[in-house]
Amino acid sequence: MNILWDFDGTLFDTYPALVEGFVKLSERDLDKAEVLKWLKIDSLTAFKHYGIDESKRPAYKDIDKRYSKEFSTPFEHLESVLSAADHNIIVTHRDRESTLFLLEKFSLEKYFSEIVSVEEQGFNRKPHTASYEYVLKKYNIDLVVGDRELDLLPARKLGIKTVAFQNPDIEADLHLDSYDEFNSIVFNKKSL
Repeated sequence: MNILWDFDGTLFDTYPALVEGFVKLSERDLDKAEVLKWLKIDSLTAFKHYGIDESKRPAYKDIDKRYSKEFSTPFEHLESVLSAADHNIIVTHRDRESTLFLLEKFSLEKYFSEIVSVEEQGFNRKPHTASYEYVLKKYNIDLVVGDRELDLLPARKLGIKTVAFQNPDIEADLHLDSYDEFNSIVFNKKSL
């Protein structure tokens, strides 16, 4: 099975770092649970909601890099899922350097055939399908795993099965709260 993965909130629990970085950038005392809700939609929407100028996005990315390197960890049981797949491919809005740093820090880089950093490689941001189409031409993708609607929408448009991770509120073929159930449910599911 070939799996296309989102990174933030799907492979790694980066949201604590993303929320801290966003609050710091806003220079306001924001409710962190509320910020998380908006970031789970996407960062562009969060910027608009809180009235933060788009010109601050590079600073947000810099803060995120620093916080993510220190505070982000892979989700439990992830390695057993990655090792069971034939090919794992990441499509992320995160830059390639920080993605590789985290994968290498936890010795997970060996499980990935390719990392597509959407903006660095000139693709439109998700939910545009271009980055998924690129991956689909190289690998026969069987499944897309993501934690946000914008991760799964391109897959649905392209007819690829989807798994929503830790988000029961988005449309998906399957919903999982933990990777300890992934192998028994996904790899044994006839409909996938």
